[in-house]
Amino acid sequence: MIRMRRELRRFVLGLWVLALGPTAALALDADTPLNSWLLRVHNASKQRTYTGTFVVSSGGNFASAKIWHVCDGAQQVERVEPLTGVPRATYRRNDRVVTLYPASKVAVIETRESLGLFPGLLKSTDANIAENYQFKDLGAERMAGFDADGIGLTPKDAWRYGYRVWSEKRTGLVIQLQTLDATGRVIEQSAFSELQLDAPVKMAQLVQQMENTKGYSVSRPTLRAVTPQSMGWRLMVPVAGFRQVGCFSRPITNTEGQPASSAAMMQWIFTDGLATLSLFVENFDLQSHQREGAIDTGGATHIVTRRLADWWVTAVGEVPAPTLRAFVAALERNK
Repeated sequence: MIRMRRELRRFVLGLWVLALGPTAALALDADTPLNSWLLRVHNASKQRTYTGTFVVSSGGNFASAKIWHVCDGAQQVERVEPLTGVPRATYRRNDRVVTLYPASKVAVIETRESLGLFPGLLKSTDANIAENYQFKDLGAERMAGFDADGIGLTPKDAWRYGYRVWSEKRTGLVIQLQTLDATGRVIEQSAFSELQLDAPVKMAQLVQQMENTKGYSVSRPTLRAVTPQSMGWRLMVPVAGFRQVGCFSRPITNTEGQPASSAAMMQWIFTDGLATLSLFVENFDLQSHQREGAIDTGGATHIVTRRLADWWVTAVGEVPAPTLRAFVAALERNK
């Protein structure tokens, strides 16, 4: 339960970064209004230098994080410091990620590949968003002190949520995102409460902070790319519109990234280009795995758990609960 709540917090804050293999160039062309807009916001999330405070409201709960982001050609460095929860600062330099926990003096160093840095919108390099969503121009609005262009993305089926997204008119940086349920109700909202574009942030200063682990106990969790088949799993029935974007064997860790068990778990990641979900599979443990079924967080992220013989499956994602149930029900041991 503790681990599930940790993963949930990462989803809600928008800090959960997909662990993908090396990414290709974005496989979209600008021949439609939707693709043109997606290309613009995708590039803006990587190429701008800015600082800001990002706030997420979900299910009556609020979380916020301070962000520093610097881009110098192909080099990107960012610092994300949540203002709620366990004190920590997460630094990223391209695919190198360092999380510092000042209270416990623990530094967790990982390698992660992803499409863009926080708060990126696209989750896949080659997904055709128009297959699953309808595009609508929402016009211009004023947000966080900036002129912004808004679009609506309405799902074509019940497997995913809808979105309303506003991007800064000059740069294309996403400054507000709303997630909508099937009735059009806003169930989660993320937005910059303050934002400074082209901020005087020095890359060298952030890199120095990132590399300064003196006095910290350094943990280097091993993330190993695998295939579901090699781990003994398959999906009997695919869920429409979602495709696999990664599968990894990863250590079971505590809330500060330190190993909590000698065993490992499988994480199988899926996306439709916007929404993401993960299937975590680990050995069943009677003491820690006691609650099967769906956990309603009141927001966009859901959790579904199931015991499967000697295994425990946890599905987590910003999708409707029936979507997670469909994935869990389709999961089958193939050896």
